[in-house]
Amino acid sequence: MLRTLSGRFLILTVIFVMVAEILIFVPSIARFREDYLLSRLERAQIASLALLADDMISEDLEAELLRNAEVYNVVLRRDEVRQLMLSSEMPAPIEDTVDLRDPSAWTLIYDATARLFDPEPEVIRVIGAPVREAGLLIEVTIWTKDLRSAMLDYGLNILVLSAVISIFTASLLFVAVRLILVKPIRGVVGYMQSYAAAPEDARRIIQPSAGVEELREAEVALQTLQMELTAALKQRERLAQLGGAVAKVSHDLRNILTSAQLFTDRIEMSEDPTVKRMAPKLVNSITRAVHLCESTLAFGKAEEPAPSLTDVPLADVVQDALESENLAVGEYDLAFSADITPGALVMADAEQLYRVIHNLVRNARQAIVASGKPGQIQVALEDAPQDWLIRISDTGPGLPPKALEHLFKPFQGGMRKGGTGLGLAISSELIRGHGGDLTLERSDETGTVFKIRLPKGAVTEI
Repeated sequence: MLRTLSGRFLILTVIFVMVAEILIFVPSIARFREDYLLSRLERAQIASLALLADDMISEDLEAELLRNAEVYNVVLRRDEVRQLMLSSEMPAPIEDTVDLRDPSAWTLIYDATARLFDPEPEVIRVIGAPVREAGLLIEVTIWTKDLRSAMLDYGLNILVLSAVISIFTASLLFVAVRLILVKPIRGVVGYMQSYAAAPEDARRIIQPSAGVEELREAEVALQTLQMELTAALKQRERLAQLGGAVAKVSHDLRNILTSAQLFTDRIEMSEDPTVKRMAPKLVNSITRAVHLCESTLAFGKAEEPAPSLTDVPLADVVQDALESENLAVGEYDLAFSADITPGALVMADAEQLYRVIHNLVRNARQAIVASGKPGQIQVALEDAPQDWLIRISDTGPGLPPKALEHLFKPFQGGMRKGGTGLGLAISSELIRGHGGDLTLERSDETGTVFKIRLPKGAVTEI
């Protein structure tokens, strides 16, 4: 029970109500003591009035008056004259004096607490003002044993009543908490357990129904999370299926390209100058295609091989990428340029860096050709203190809204009709493997600029 929310509410409510009752008990017991003493003063005053009516009363009547008033002596001061009105034998000397004419609240509380915790009975003098101004002062002597017994009885009744109120209040709160909080929370937990058993089943997604605003907000947040997770699981399943299909295609395509490599050996033996100039590029393209096919299976598993970092001459990589795309342009009015520091070496995997630059240049070329206007594509290198910054800029029409919204997300950030959106996602992943990042610096109607950041040195220990 202590481990449940409603059980803890029950126990805390009992404790808090008891604390509140104790805070009420202390002043109430002080008030009870004051009323008790004042009542004895009033009884004593009434008894003294009988004596005033008849100066001579019998000893038996005097004793009966004192017994009814529950006092030993009565002193009444009238007209500045102090008179012993009634008296009897006291069991002990007077130990203390209590003045009730104008006491402070703290004095009453302190005296009542001291009397309650002092078990030793004693005789005390009580001073007060007579009722209805029947004199200047009235004094009585009483035995504290009866006073303390009355205070204990009163206090016990108060504690019992407090306990009953606490249990009743806690029980009501226990039921309310179970109905208002615990039951809806258990419903949410039930939905979570049901969804965990079959997250692809949309029927198991929670439907917000709580009347409490905070719980309803939690249900809405859980519903959103479940819907996003279900969509992500479906997309992951599609990616897994795509990975299997691409792996099969990659296997067959690799065999075809391997055969093509054998034919390039004979092409290189040709005496035709054009063939001699183009053959090395054909060989390099086929080699890169073979490497790409070998890494396709890793991508289908959401993995890319770790880059093999070496000092790569960036100018050669950029030149290969630009020449490859220049062949695809034909007679279209599109200019390629490179602004690379001669002899600049970057720490990268040559094949992966080529794939990234070639992908960005190809995207730029396709965008400009699709616009039907002349354009320019430039690859520039900037030497920053800690990094190499490679910028691929074009004068195309800029990225469409869908591409900007889902940039670097596979199957969502396609920049042209029919595109899969894999190019930028793969490129971003490859650059992250180098310890850098691929970002979009600018894209508007005047063109697009992508920036590749590659660290210059190895990671240092922190």
